[in-house]
Amino acid sequence: MNRTWVKWLIVIGCQAIVFALVPAEIAPFEHRALLAIFIATIVGSIVQPLPGAAMVLIGVVELALFRALPIEKALSGYADKYVWMVLAAFFISRAMIQTGLGHRIALILVRLMGRKTLGLGYSLVITDLVLASFVPSTGARSGGIILPIARSVTETYESRPEDGTQNRLGTFLMSMLYQCEVILCATFLTGQAGNLIIRDFASKQAGIDLNYSIWFVSAIVPALVSLVVIPLMIYKLFPPEIKETPNAVTFAHDELKKLGPLSRDEKVLSIVFVAVVILWITAKFHGIDATVIALAGICALLVSGVLSWRDLTEESHAWEVFVWYGGLVMMATALGETSIPKLFAESVGSVTTGMSWPLALAVLALVFFYAHYAFASITAHVTAMFIPFLVVTVAVGAPAGLTVLLLTYFANLSAGLTHYGTTPAPIYFGLGYVTQRRWWTIGLIASVLNIVIWSTVGIAWWKILGWW
Repeated sequence: MNRTWVKWLIVIGCQAIVFALVPAEIAPFEHRALLAIFIATIVGSIVQPLPGAAMVLIGVVELALFRALPIEKALSGYADKYVWMVLAAFFISRAMIQTGLGHRIALILVRLMGRKTLGLGYSLVITDLVLASFVPSTGARSGGIILPIARSVTETYESRPEDGTQNRLGTFLMSMLYQCEVILCATFLTGQAGNLIIRDFASKQAGIDLNYSIWFVSAIVPALVSLVVIPLMIYKLFPPEIKETPNAVTFAHDELKKLGPLSRDEKVLSIVFVAVVILWITAKFHGIDATVIALAGICALLVSGVLSWRDLTEESHAWEVFVWYGGLVMMATALGETSIPKLFAESVGSVTTGMSWPLALAVLALVFFYAHYAFASITAHVTAMFIPFLVVTVAVGAPAGLTVLLLTYFANLSAGLTHYGTTPAPIYFGLGYVTQRRWWTIGLIASVLNIVIWSTVGIAWWKILGWW
């Protein structure tokens, strides 16, 4: 049987099963249909008989066809301000790649820190950290900026998977870069696109506003510890054959020489980037909405000519995320307004009956974390599980602030488990430097270390900040 039809059968089967399993006396037809379509959309985004954005669009149309929601409500996600913020941030990431500014930043750091293998890795991680502060596209950061340089350096040292020399440098470098990528996803509100969904859920379900500065301040201490510990773990347990990389410095120096001085577009983009980030951080004082700031940055790039209107219309990945993100936000929000999450919370909560809230929180947080083995997207994981697990853990007495932060950061860190955990994973894995067995082994060890770090250092830091 054609593999695409098998995928369709899985999606349709899930939809039918979910609808049939929820009794009519528990939820009306509209709520059962909403749940069935939502689950089928999540499953469709994982198995992908069509691209994820197309599956979400089909789900949105189904909601209206089966009268689970009126068409105005079904399309309301595309008016969500966070959806537009993500779209604007994707446009900024195009400017970063198109002008070459991101490439230049990476080369400068490689030249400064790249004499040793660990320093080379950290130079690219720091580049990613700078970019993650305002570029939510992990694919653009990794595929467009970080990976080309990393691959060029590994080629310089003749480390290639085709001839069995990947362990010289490439295996270590790719493993380190990806495991640090998921930590950076957790560090910033703009670390990856699904974080804006988390912020929306936290605000609507728990009354907690994880704005740009609060997110960063809460994450930075445990993130820095993870960024030290995880690379060292990989370096010690899976060491590269090459420990020193002076050629990387020479490579970066030569590449920077070819680039020449900062271009006019790079200077303008640098100014806009700094202005946007500063305005995001100081939003508490001036009161300008984060989405307005991001869109104003895009307008500045258009007026200055750094980006053209054609650049925006041709940024297909941004529009795909817009369709996908807007639809999922709407479905999850609408589902959260029904009685179904409450019923789920009561059934799951019965498992933790008699437990103290710290133990119940620990059990539920671990289930939430390792459930990511079943997801190929942080956004899919979040939209399917964040609200129910938040409701459950708060219901057993866990502080809302602590619960929100733990689930928020675990949702990102759990993407390090597999070679399909989030968008950059297949990009790194597809290069062939890391075997699946090693990838999953490193991912499991890193997951344990990250859970320990964020559950000790993180919780202590959040106590100091007054989150619980």
